[in-house]
Amino acid sequence: MISFQNVTKKFSTTITAVEGINLDVKKGEFVFLVGPSGAGKSTLLRLLSREYLPTTGKVIVDEIDISKLKSSDIPIYRRKIGFVFQDFKLLEDRTVLENVALALQVREIPELEIAKEVERTLKLFEIWERRNLFPRQLSGGEAQRTAIARAIIGKPEVLLADEPTGDLDPQTAWSVLQLLGEINSWGTTVVMATHNKEIVDAQKRRVITIKGGKIIKDRNEGKYDLH
Repeated sequence: MISFQNVTKKFSTTITAVEGINLDVKKGEFVFLVGPSGAGKSTLLRLLSREYLPTTGKVIVDEIDISKLKSSDIPIYRRKIGFVFQDFKLLEDRTVLENVALALQVREIPELEIAKEVERTLKLFEIWERRNLFPRQLSGGEAQRTAIARAIIGKPEVLLADEPTGDLDPQTAWSVLQLLGEINSWGTTVVMATHNKEIVDAQKRRVITIKGGKIIKDRNEGKYDLH
């Protein structure tokens, strides 16, 4: 599903974010990216979302070299990708319902179909009763559930999560992880960057450790280990 082939990303002659990355992720996998701040985790996610282009190497998603996409094809490609952020990135002047609906409105889907799908998704994520509230009125967990609902309502093939539990209390963090696990059980490939050692160690999933822009470990049923 995802293949990094000798990928290096430089932001200047003196700043190299990732270097010589070779990595394959199978369809339907759930993968943790771990490493210290500045290791290159977020850069890998942004290379996948086509926010960044590699300086050298190839990023292949579903057999497509995404660095060669035309500008007009990038929005279509991004329909395959859902992205969840630590700080939610919800639109403050829109309600929960409106934030989630927007992900389908940009695709010009009929309003009746959008209404049905938004209701189904918000009920699934247990935030239907909060649908008319604005982001500032939500708890951290409710805001993150809204952000995840917005990311997956278009049925992406890949869900990228950048520190999605970073600002949440432990109990809420676990509930968000359960939600991501459920999404993965639908067949969605999940790649999650995190600093949360307890979550990583308890999940017994594939763990890719990045340090200094390079992969230093790649273990199935791994643990959070930076050494």
